[in-house]
Amino acid sequence: MFKLKSLFIPFVYFVMSCNSNNSNDSKLTEVSTLPFFNKPDWTPEWITVSDSNYKKIHTIPSFSFIDQNGNTLNEKSVEGKIYVCNFFFTKCRGICPKMTSNMGLLQAYFKNDNAVLLLSHSVTPESDSVSILKEYSDLNKIDYNKWRLVTGSKKEIYALARQQYFAGDSIGVMQSDKDFLHTEHFLLVDQNKRIRGIYNGTLRLDIEQLIKDIQELKKEEK
Repeated sequence: MFKLKSLFIPFVYFVMSCNSNNSNDSKLTEVSTLPFFNKPDWTPEWITVSDSNYKKIHTIPSFSFIDQNGNTLNEKSVEGKIYVCNFFFTKCRGICPKMTSNMGLLQAYFKNDNAVLLLSHSVTPESDSVSILKEYSDLNKIDYNKWRLVTGSKKEIYALARQQYFAGDSIGVMQSDKDFLHTEHFLLVDQNKRIRGIYNGTLRLDIEQLIKDIQELKKEEK
């Protein structure tokens, strides 16, 4: 059921815009094509710049992790960029290989686009060391300039995932930071660190929609 929401919310808005009369058109066109997601229940919200809630839109706070090359990756690393993030672990033999393959499709599509970055967080940082991530990166032909794999404090990764990215096994179900995080979702974050979409990272159709949504985001002003 979730996939239908992720694919068709922008489309429904587009149809509404096309069918509205002229007096309503000006109001509708002020609204972003992509919604904002401000709560763990993943209710989409279309908020205009003139709306009093615009400055209250949920944003991803500061963070600091270590990537596959042993370098620090923090909020400054994604400043002004559109990025797609997910949560994985290198020993995963279930959904992770498919997610990695599909993230690879995004890497190939946006290879020469400096405005887009990919970010994968390890959910087993105690075993996914820098050297392990580097080995995984080489095995999967990951382009360091486009796609970062990060490790660090498990407590900090899980807190960021649960409390800020609203990541979980089930949509709209809050889980404890102590529960193992194993989710197939890809999250789309805009140039201002605001969540704009959630997608099933194992489904090619969702990846195609994600590509379209990234292109739509690039039309927005920072």
